Amino acid sequence: MTRAEEAAKVRDPRYPFTAIVGSEDLKLALILNAVSPGVGGVLVRGEKGTAKSTIVRALAALLPPVEVVRGCRFSCDPAAPDPGCPDGPHEDAPGTVRPARLVELPVGASEDRLAGSLDLERALTEGVKAFEPGLLADAHRGVLYVDEVNLLHDHLVDLLLDAAALGTCYVEREGVSVRHAARFLLVGTMNPEEGELRPQLLDRFGLTVEVRASREVSQRAEVVRRRLAFEADPAAFTASWQAQERELAARIAEARARVAEVTLPDSALHSIATVCAAFEVDGLRADLVTARAAIAHAAWRGGTTVTAEDVREAARLALPHRRRRDPFDAPGLDESKLDDLLDQTPEEPDDDPDDDNPGGGPEGGSESGPEEGPDGGPAEPTTGSTNQEGAPTPPAGEPAPGQNGQAGRDQVAEADPARRARLFTVPGLGAGAPGRRSRAATPLGRVTGARVPGGRPTSLHLRATVEAAAPYQVERGRSGPGLLLRREDLREATREGREGNLVLFVVDASGSMAARKRMSAVKGAVLGLLLDAYQRRDKVGLVTFRGSRADLVLPPTSSVEAGAARLRELPTGGRTPLAAGLLRAAEVLRVERLRDPSRRPLLVVVTDGRATSGTVEEAHKAAGLLAGVATVVVDCETGHIRLGLAASLARRMGARAVRLDDLTDLAGVVRDRRAAA
Repeated sequence: MTRAEEAAKVRDPRYPFTAIVGSEDLKLALILNAVSPGVGGVLVRGEKGTAKSTIVRALAALLPPVEVVRGCRFSCDPAAPDPGCPDGPHEDAPGTVRPARLVELPVGASEDRLAGSLDLERALTEGVKAFEPGLLADAHRGVLYVDEVNLLHDHLVDLLLDAAALGTCYVEREGVSVRHAARFLLVGTMNPEEGELRPQLLDRFGLTVEVRASREVSQRAEVVRRRLAFEADPAAFTASWQAQERELAARIAEARARVAEVTLPDSALHSIATVCAAFEVDGLRADLVTARAAIAHAAWRGGTTVTAEDVREAARLALPHRRRRDPFDAPGLDESKLDDLLDQTPEEPDDDPDDDNPGGGPEGGSESGPEEGPDGGPAEPTTGSTNQEGAPTPPAGEPAPGQNGQAGRDQVAEADPARRARLFTVPGLGAGAPGRRSRAATPLGRVTGARVPGGRPTSLHLRATVEAAAPYQVERGRSGPGLLLRREDLREATREGREGNLVLFVVDASGSMAARKRMSAVKGAVLGLLLDAYQRRDKVGLVTFRGSRADLVLPPTSSVEAGAARLRELPTGGRTPLAAGLLRAAEVLRVERLRDPSRRPLLVVVTDGRATSGTVEEAHKAAGLLAGVATVVVDCETGHIRLGLAASLARRMGARAVRLDDLTDLAGVVRDRRAAA
């Protein structure tokens, strides 16, 4: 890097990578990808306020510079230019060196902004193939960073998947197509509380790291001290860390040059296969990523042969997110099991016995800590413990203390296994966020017609455009085979796809639901509906009512996992305030309608229709406030004698009534899917 480039970075500083306190696993994961981009990127999971974005953005300053063809918008390598580059051909083109780029993809970006766009108007009227590159072109041979990657729209996720798998971006519009190389290091950050990633995208990330704020007082104080110093004088603070930054960048460059010399012995390869098989990961991508990360780790620590320690560090980062057998499972890895597996295979002699830093990372390796739980944190105690207020909590399997004045009588029922739920949709045509539940007018989907565009057409309807221009060809003086088009002839395609909805669950948690173990079946059924909401990219909320009031247990969120966790922990007991539950649901929907008016709600009321706190008439009056909302009433009444109270409530709401036993009926699933097709 030249002195001019260093001076430019000081004038427009980012927080230095080497000044970051803690987060050693994240630093190591990013460095391994910088050493060997073939590792496949990093997914950073963590709570808010843990400097996830700061660390990722600081990585750009450490990446080795790249040589590109001068003037090429697609960053072609002069030594091996892309023969299909839209700016080519590049034979004997002069090269220039520039810093590696870190390109940020906003969550609300359009498809054209990500992949690039063709000017269809010029293509049809002038015969010119004009292409404007997108972010994938900018990120070629660099880093593509997606903050809040779990909130990215599905159609953008599909584009990322295609580009990451093929290393090529294709833009096709009405028979006009452009392709260019798009090989990049994908780095994403996310807060799991806001929702999980689709499994296809999750598997594309080579490594994953869970970031948590330190609980050590001295470390937290040092974080604040450095951050305040940076904010007071960014240029001076950044300059004070330039020596460490240059040293780390040089070490990364040396490790990158050493990667090709590292050997992967059969014993290490056998260890990798043993570990991946024992942890039951899907496919073979985990084996490949672990092998590449182990090689990168060996190069990073200065070795020439992959050892068991390299395999261990690679597996810790490559396997946790691939072990999820269910969308509600938290990622994690049992490190004691990992150590046992690695001890079963013979280890090659250490090629550097005097290495003082075998664990890698800028500040040394990691030491064995307390036993970890499935989410990577400390294991939960199996006997009694205390909560945050110091009150005792019961051992697993024992009933929890009650709420709403029901102490000593409440129970927490185990949930039955989640089963595939029937498909419930909101009637009509919506215009909400793209998803997979209800019909909606969306930017993607099947073409249903054409319209005159309000501005620049984004999706040209070719047949309608030709039909609009055809009657005027003689009047315009057409004499050749070409079609004379004008701007007013252009027609835009209208499309119909699917949207995600707000699915609000209103669950009766009163004492009557605990009878005959009904709550276990209810929880299993609602878990099936939550799984369905996860797959269809819905937001979910959870209202429960018992005792004398209703509580918003889970405010509407994209984190279906949070809904599943709250449901499993839900205690039952007390009277049945049905009216309070419906009134609380009406209030939640009113507020959400103001926040996001385009997202249509689907209300799921789980009850037997009884009202022992208040009257049935009060409940029906409250139900009248929800008339017009797409609603499903799940009738939980059991036994030979049925009062039909839930069905009566459904009629008052204009809702569809479904018995609990029929909620996961396979025949019903098939019928609904055929009707929705």
